[in-house]
Amino acid sequence: MLLFALRRLLLAIPLLIGITFVSFIVIHLAPGEPIPGAEEDISRQLPKEVVEKIRELYGLDKPLYVQYWNWLSRVARLDFGKSFQPDGRPVLTKISERLPVTLFLNVVELIIIVALAVPIGVLSATRQYSMFDKVTTLFVFVGFATPDFWLALLLMILFGVQLGWLPISGLRSLNWEYLSFWKQQWDFLSHLVLPIAVATFGGLAGLSRYMRQSMLETVRQDYVQTARAKGLSEQAVIAKHALRNALLPVVTVLGLSLPGLIGGSVIIESIFAIPGMGQLMVQGVFARDYPLIMGNLVIVATLTLFANLFADIVYGLVDPRIRLGGRRRRR
Repeated sequence: MLLFALRRLLLAIPLLIGITFVSFIVIHLAPGEPIPGAEEDISRQLPKEVVEKIRELYGLDKPLYVQYWNWLSRVARLDFGKSFQPDGRPVLTKISERLPVTLFLNVVELIIIVALAVPIGVLSATRQYSMFDKVTTLFVFVGFATPDFWLALLLMILFGVQLGWLPISGLRSLNWEYLSFWKQQWDFLSHLVLPIAVATFGGLAGLSRYMRQSMLETVRQDYVQTARAKGLSEQAVIAKHALRNALLPVVTVLGLSLPGLIGGSVIIESIFAIPGMGQLMVQGVFARDYPLIMGNLVIVATLTLFANLFADIVYGLVDPRIRLGGRRRRR
């Protein structure tokens, strides 16, 4: 298993470099620069000499391949540069302040999705065409068809504005410091309800449907029928024989959906004003803050690659043939 993980890790390195190269080129080819007056805008025009000095200071006067090599050399030393915004703070410092929030939200969302999607899919498959199966099918169609931003606005209007049950922005109330310990915890949890509900809705619908379909195919296999013929209870047949094999396609789909969870943070954090990496990315894009944008992309790409690596390892644990395939070929 260790060699299996190391092979996947080594393959991720050139892929990460390719992602950063394409992203760097695309970002710099977009119209506009972070320097006021660099474009022909009369209201913001600066003397040409000043603009050239600023571009030279930021290194924007060099060819793209030189800029990319200089940036990659710094990143290899874990130096993401300084933000182009007026505060001029190091990019890594800004990211380190926001990263825990995004990671926490995505881990909670993933746990909820897996914890609910697997049993829902199993129950729908074992009770095919029942009322429960029909209700979950309807839920899946609604989940696939509902945009996150639209659902977020509806929930904010209903539970935040009209009913006043839940807060609609941030992670803490303005009077958080003056609350007791337990009220602080409740205040924090209440701020998480709407963002997590919106983020998990679509993912739960999709993964539960994949689990249902995989389970339906598994329970029709000969070895499952043999287990039933031996007199095993239905619960033992499902739990010990069918479920583990049915999880194989689900693990694959889950690994492919992890980038969507991380990318979806941009929408969720922007709508609910959550101080995470998604909101930081949006601010960097509007400010054309190249070091901040690239720093966010590197972190998100790295997290995505590690998430896929984790899915590969879980896949190998569930199905030993995956990790043993290389040994058999060498023999």
